[in-house]
This record gives sequence, structure tokens and C-alpha cells, in this order.
Amino acid sequence: MPLEDYGALGDGRAVALCGSDGSIDWWCVPNMDSPPLFDRLLDGKDGGHFAIAPTAPFMVERRYRAASNVLETIFTTASGRAILVESLNSGTAGRLPWAELARRIEGIEGSVDFAIDLRFGRRADTVSPYFARSGKHDVFHIGSVLGLFLASDSVAITQRDDSGITASVTVGAGERATVAIVAGSDEPLIVPDIAEIDARIDLSDAEWRAWTERLRHDGPHRDLVLRSALALKLLLYSPSGAIVAAATTSLPERIGGDKNWDYRYAWIRDAGYTIKAFLRIGATAEAKAGFTWLLKRLGYDVPRVCYTVGGDPVEPVTEIAVPGYRGSLPVVTGNAAGDQHQHGIYGDIFETAGEFVACGNILDGTSAQTLVHLADLCADSWRQKDAGIWELPEAQHYTTSKISCWQALQRAVELADAGHLPTTGRDRWARERDRIAEWIEQHCWSETRGAYVFYPGTERLDAAITLAVRFGFDGKDRLARTLDAVDAELGVNGFHYRYSGAEREEGCFLAVTFWMVAARAALEQWDAAEATFAAAIRRLDRGVGLYTEMVDPVTGSFLGNLPQGLTHLAVLQTAATLDSRDR
Repeated sequence: MPLEDYGALGDGRAVALCGSDGSIDWWCVPNMDSPPLFDRLLDGKDGGHFAIAPTAPFMVERRYRAASNVLETIFTTASGRAILVESLNSGTAGRLPWAELARRIEGIEGSVDFAIDLRFGRRADTVSPYFARSGKHDVFHIGSVLGLFLASDSVAITQRDDSGITASVTVGAGERATVAIVAGSDEPLIVPDIAEIDARIDLSDAEWRAWTERLRHDGPHRDLVLRSALALKLLLYSPSGAIVAAATTSLPERIGGDKNWDYRYAWIRDAGYTIKAFLRIGATAEAKAGFTWLLKRLGYDVPRVCYTVGGDPVEPVTEIAVPGYRGSLPVVTGNAAGDQHQHGIYGDIFETAGEFVACGNILDGTSAQTLVHLADLCADSWRQKDAGIWELPEAQHYTTSKISCWQALQRAVELADAGHLPTTGRDRWARERDRIAEWIEQHCWSETRGAYVFYPGTERLDAAITLAVRFGFDGKDRLARTLDAVDAELGVNGFHYRYSGAEREEGCFLAVTFWMVAARAALEQWDAAEATFAAAIRRLDRGVGLYTEMVDPVTGSFLGNLPQGLTHLAVLQTAATLDSRDR
């Protein structure tokens, strides 16, 4: 299906993607980076899925429940209307210690016949699913995963074999039936009553609404801010506090292209930006969990670009032998960024630390020493080439990377001056900060382009330089001219490519457009900022409020992994900035 036709469910450990046709086509069990139980998203012919849909032709309306991640799909047929309510359930104490996917069918009017089709994924034919009897239950096994299909009495199972289950149910007005999967991996399995599972759908909805009610934001874009906050909450891995970049792997940045990556890992950059977004809206528990995870990872050894949700180094890239989304190959696990170095991580962590204490919070001694160590590393290494924010294979003196180093040392000085860090290295950090600024002005500005360039010696542009305005980098006139140059060369139909030449390889990168809006606002170009923001949100209004990494600027089709944290946090921060005008 088109990516914009998917909604996402989550329980703080994993995310399931369910299409507007009633099929769940992606769910990794039990964790976000586990092998998938359902994988039709990447294997259209043989992939695992869990479909519930009317047997007759139907029309669809979809929405999340207000302030919740419980999803509703209304099916209308010639004979009646019914609603499918879906949730990855939680309990009163938070995340359940097992995976519980619940799907309730409720009749609204008339009568609707539903077909249920459950097919298990074979993980590129590396496992062979099977059922085995355990007591009075038929338990399915896929590798280390075991689970149960549970259903209301009105659901008639018509076939059960090792490949899956087919079933049917009819609901009239006021009637309901619930089906569910309860699963785990290498662990004992709880067998809840189906009535308890059904009740936990509404309990989960109440828990989501209680969380959003505590968030701190008012303004015209409140609903948009809350929806992006809920999407970001789905990407927080609650057992460790890690924040993954997206819930999927290998969704292409261009249909048929080969820029397909596994984003089910925690990037320092994305985590730092998300923590800032959580702090801004008062989600302090999530911000603290993410920040603690971040500091502990960076305190162990030489800082890495990204980590697994458990805090380990990311494995090298491995190709998986499945057809890919709409034939786009390769399909992969692992990520090459795990072995890269990016100067941007220094700016990201110090910006996050600065925001953390600006909200009235406190750094402990161990965290302060970690930050001192990172500031010294930044001061020592900023002259080196790196992979840049876009993780490109060619190391360069990327302008954005140098600005990130400037940002890190500027924040380190501010933290030391405010008493949050030891002052031993403060003067040295200040001197290196000034040297970086001088180096950027001497080497990275092109009067010919009227802009800061991608890296010295090129006339190419990098849209990520829009971030420099928000970072407080000096030279507003040059930054304003750079924004105009980026808009002129990289902007297409209201969206933006990442850098010069990217249009040949991928779609427009959604976060960049919202970074541009935030930069215009910071330069007090409010009318341009609000017009660009409104146009982008209007064009992205194609589904239930979930955004991918990229978009085709001509067709508007979504591209790349989803839900994409970087896009949602850019939307959240930008909407909040616009709502703060004149306050």
C-alpha cells in the first residue's frame, strides 16, 4: 500500500503498521529491532500479515482517537457499517511484560461480514512457522517467538495450519468481536482472557489521553503538536530509554532506488532533538529517560553515531533476501553509520544538555564529567574531516559539522559559566570556539553563491545549514542569504532536497522544510515561515497524521522509513515556535 495509508500502534517496545485495507503488514516482536513477525511491507507476495476486512467491497474512513495512539478504521459496505479499533495494549502500570496486539470489530449499522487472515512471516525463508499443542492451547512458533491467537466466541476459525489461520465473523449494529495476538520471545507466555484484552484497548486509550493531557502546549497548532508528540512517544524504547529513528527498515527514499536503510536504532542526533522536543512540551519523564540513556552511552567509550536499543554497537549491514517495498532493493539489517564519525554528535549532546538545565533540571557529577570529556574531544578533533550530518561515504570538512562543533563548545562555555560544568577547560573551549567560527568564515562562505557551501572547494549547497540559525551561529545576514539560496536551488513545490544533486537519488527530506520554517521564524521572517509551514502541512494531509522521512515533491507520495522521528520532532518544534509568536 502507499506508505501514507499506514497507521502505527505501539506499546513502548515495538511498533505495528496497519494499512487502510485492514492488514497489519509490519510488526517486530518483541522489540523494535527484532526480526518481524509480519513483514508483508517488504515481501508483498509471501510476507506475514494479519488482515481483517469486509468480504464485500468497502469504503474506508480512518482516524486516531483524540489524543491517543488507538486507531479506528470505519468500513462501509452496501450492507452496513462497522469500526475496527486497534491497539498494542498497555496496562495500568505501563507497558505489559508481553506483546498484546488487540483488534476489536464493532457493528455500527446494518450487518457486515468480515474475513480474518493471519499469515506468519518466514524471515526470508530462514524459519518455518508451526503450531504445537500446549495444554489446551495451540501455540505458534516462529524462531524464538511463541504466541497465541485469541478470539471472541463469535469468531469462527475455518482453517488452522502451520502457515496461519483463516476465520470469519459477522457483526450487526451494537455487536462486537475481538481478536488478539499475545506473544513473547524465549519467555513463559501469559494467556489472558479475551475479555481482559478487549478491556485493555480502552484502558490503553485512557492511558494515552492521560499522557497527552499532561503535555504543556497551547496555541493554534496544539492538535498537530500532540499528534507528533504521540508519534515520538511510539519511538521511545521504554526498557532502556533509547529513542529509535524510525520503526522500519529498508523503505526506499526513491521507489526502485537503492538508498534503503535500517532505522530501528538510536542515533545520538535524533535522540538529542527528540529530548529537546519532549522538554519543550513538558514530557519530563521521557526527556529524562532519553537523556540518561544518551549520557550513559557516551560515557562508556569513544562516542558513536548510533546504537542498538539495548545500547550496543550497531551490527554491519546485512542484506535480506526478500523483494523489498515495491521492488526496491536492498532490504537490510544493520547500519554502516555505526562505524562513522560525525562531529554533529558534539553539538547535539551539548544542545540537549543546555536545554535540560535551562528547564530547571540538574546535572550529576558523572554526567558533568562525561560532558567535559566530550568538550575536550570536540576541541581536539574539529579540524578533522567527518561523514557529516547526512552520513555520506566521502569524508569532508562539512560546513554543518564545523558549525556543530562551534555549537558544542559555545554550549559547554555557557554550562561552565552557569556552574553546571567544571570550569577547568572553559577558557580553552572558548578559544577553540572562536577559531572554529573564524575557520568557517574564511573557508565555507561563497560570495559567488551568496551562501555557506556544503564544504570548502565546492559550490554545492547543504540544506542542513538552516539549523545554524537556531543554533545561534553568528552572521544573520549571511545565514539569511543562505536560506534564500537553499530555497532557490533545493526547494521544489514547497519541499526541499537535502543537498545539491540529491534530486537524482531521493525525494525531498521533510525535516529540512520544517528546519527552514524555524530558521525563517528565528530571523523574524514570520509571514514567510507561516506560509511555508501551512503549505507543507496541507500537502502532507494524506493519512492519519504519521509522517515518513521523505516525500515525492511532484506526486506527494510518502517515501522512506516511518514513523520518522526526525520529521515529527521538526514538525513539533516548528509548530510550537510559530505558536509562540507575540507571546
